[in-house]
Amino acid sequence: MPASIRPGDVLADRYRLVDLLSESGNGRFWRAHDRVLERHVALHVIAADDDRAEGLLAAARRSARILDPHILRVLDAERSGHLCYVVNEWGSGTSLDIMLAAGGELSPRRAAWVVGEVAAACARAHAADVPHGRLNPENVLIDTSGAVRVIGWCVDAALHGRPTGRVADDVADLAGLLYAGLTGRWAGPSSSAVPPAPTDHGRVLRPRQVRAGIPRDLDALCDEVLNPQPGCGTMAAEAFRAVLEEFVGDPTGLQESMTSRLVSGGHETVVLPQVPEFTVREAEELTRPTPPTPPAEPAEPAEPADREDGRDDPEGAGAGEGADDAPGESTGEVTQAEMPGFLVADDAASPAPPPPFEEPPARPLFAPDPPEGAPVRRSRQPDPGRGSQQYWPWDTEAGSRTGGAGGGAGGGWVDTGWPTGTGPVVEEEVPGRNSFRVAAILLAALVVLVAVTVAFNLGRGRTPLGTVPEEESPSATASAPAEVGPLDVASVSDLDPQGSDGGEYPELTGLVVDGDPATAWRTSTYKQDFGPGGLKDGVGLVLDLGEARSVAEVALRLVGSPTDLELYVVDEAPTGVPSEQGLAPAATVSAAAEEGVVLDEPASGRYLVVWITSLPTVPDGFRSEVAEVVPRG
Repeated sequence: MPASIRPGDVLADRYRLVDLLSESGNGRFWRAHDRVLERHVALHVIAADDDRAEGLLAAARRSARILDPHILRVLDAERSGHLCYVVNEWGSGTSLDIMLAAGGELSPRRAAWVVGEVAAACARAHAADVPHGRLNPENVLIDTSGAVRVIGWCVDAALHGRPTGRVADDVADLAGLLYAGLTGRWAGPSSSAVPPAPTDHGRVLRPRQVRAGIPRDLDALCDEVLNPQPGCGTMAAEAFRAVLEEFVGDPTGLQESMTSRLVSGGHETVVLPQVPEFTVREAEELTRPTPPTPPAEPAEPAEPADREDGRDDPEGAGAGEGADDAPGESTGEVTQAEMPGFLVADDAASPAPPPPFEEPPARPLFAPDPPEGAPVRRSRQPDPGRGSQQYWPWDTEAGSRTGGAGGGAGGGWVDTGWPTGTGPVVEEEVPGRNSFRVAAILLAALVVLVAVTVAFNLGRGRTPLGTVPEEESPSATASAPAEVGPLDVASVSDLDPQGSDGGEYPELTGLVVDGDPATAWRTSTYKQDFGPGGLKDGVGLVLDLGEARSVAEVALRLVGSPTDLELYVVDEAPTGVPSEQGLAPAATVSAAAEEGVVLDEPASGRYLVVWITSLPTVPDGFRSEVAEVVPRG
């Protein structure tokens, strides 16, 4: 592979290389841009003299025979000079390996649907005897609409130097894809960057041994294909698809729900070829507003050398990015569409700014002085009586103040309406003021009277209303605490909702209520403790009290410590993990060998559930033993 091939190069005068996605030896996988059809394509490129070149072209011809909506089809295959390339349809989305690394495992139904879509494509291709050859999570794409697409059918295996694929390997890879979707581990025969699945003596562990809660149907399907029994035939892709289709049922909404698992590519850096910088264009004809006062001399047009970016006209800017570039040497393809130029007005010809706003006149702080010879204060005009023709009931002073009453003093002085004269100013009485004062005095007197009455009654040992208070009964002030005693237990059963081996020693559950501390019920011995990362969330015991009873305390006698557990008092016996069924614990405790748990509030119910969430350590792993459980109420 020539070392000169890089982003920005154009292959066959049509495909512009944009982003290198992966390499395998001297083979490279590119995202490219088809300059004829104006779209992105996937490009597998290899040297023409490479040993894999003929196999790559043959794989492209085989892949082109398959027409399936799940497969990104082959668009072109050719030799161009020293290169051999295959062009595939481009898909935008997130590959399964990135989706699992970013968001963790898929739900069982989603994983079954995704792999079922891939299996449908395999079934059609296998019918034409065209296997994929390298069906790993990197080659399964969830596009932006949530649909499943398969990358590099036949071509990717040829690029990695693998021989013609086998149908059996594709089916094993299908089981590996299902295993990866359920557990986040890869168990297929093809290579992948997904962490490998754990094994035991050469056999892949079942999915339920890696992650709890996986349905038995999917667990058995993976185990049947990945760990085949001697003498058993290979399952066909169509049979594999049928099992998944039956498990999924109605797939409505699954495709749309997969869009929530898409990973944004904002954190990835896409290397693009250099392109010329966009420059600011001069406007050839710019209509400017006419300034209020025309300038004495017209402004000289700005020279191109005086522009802020120091560049020549845009017509000459497409050849390179700056003066340092060698003539005739291009660092990348010039984009077909350019940024619109911005109109830049010359500073010398800019219109004059608008005149400043006039300051508002200052208002005088004091009344103006009266004209010379006029008195400082004037006497109020006499109020005309009701019989006078000048009487006006709604405005008794406006006419005299604005009319000619003050006109004899001087024509330029306007009467301000303030009282004038040397006589006393008579303030008019506000109507209703006396009534308000009387009402306020009466209200204050009433409040004082009520306060005195209440204080007098309380001082005599009576109620505020003067009645004789009732004697408090002794039962209202204090109540004797109820005695707590042991409750009868009708039966005991084990609770192992995530187990697959028939429970946790159900034959020993009766030992926790036999009154003998020397006998005990025990859990299985685990290699990992319960909780996150463990095989289970927990196990427990269910004590049937026969009828709904009030439980206030629970006495526990354990073997080994500490043991983390939760106590539940419920009306119906749980069948799954209590927290997943919406039950709230009555108490949570890290118990020692002997523990008396007093509930914050007595709880009522028929069943007492002792749910163990963490096991004490024993020499060969983790195990808990419960000798006695005594509920009290």
